[in-house]
Amino acid sequence: MILSDKTLEKLIASGELVVYPLGEHSVQPASIDCRLGNKYLVIEDNTMDVLTLDDQIKYREIESDSINIPPHSFLLATTYEYIKLPVDVTAFVEGRSSVGRMGLFIQNAGWVDPGFEGCVTLELYNANSLPIKLQAGRRLCQLVFCKMDQASQNPYCGKYQGQKTTVGSKAFLDAEI
Repeated sequence: MILSDKTLEKLIASGELVVYPLGEHSVQPASIDCRLGNKYLVIEDNTMDVLTLDDQIKYREIESDSINIPPHSFLLATTYEYIKLPVDVTAFVEGRSSVGRMGLFIQNAGWVDPGFEGCVTLELYNANSLPIKLQAGRRLCQLVFCKMDQASQNPYCGKYQGQKTTVGSKAFLDAEI
């Protein structure tokens, strides 16, 4: 079940759900808008021949109040908001329609698991033929929250727990290696 604005406000007021700092216009009818942070990662593609799941990826860090995403380019960003989900609530990231209409694809790798705590790393792709300039602090994406049928037996405590900035892939740390 997707949570409504009334339920989200109640969970935030009780402290069960943390979205901090919550923007003045962030709570929407069935989601919470999140703003763009000011820290970005760009893959250092001139230092690697190929990306693999087995090797650590080299990123160039950028800290700025604005960023230009060239046409057909990818970068990682982060939400300004720090979130903490209860063990019986999950969320997923969706791009805001107004931003998507500019050709910016906003993704996060699947669900935000119950028990996750931290800023959400966003994968941004400019599908347009023109650069897209983004400003930190602008509403960029939305979190849609879903109530689970019961609390998770094993809430999230993985390698991205507690992140406070943009974090690159840690696939090289996966257990199957």
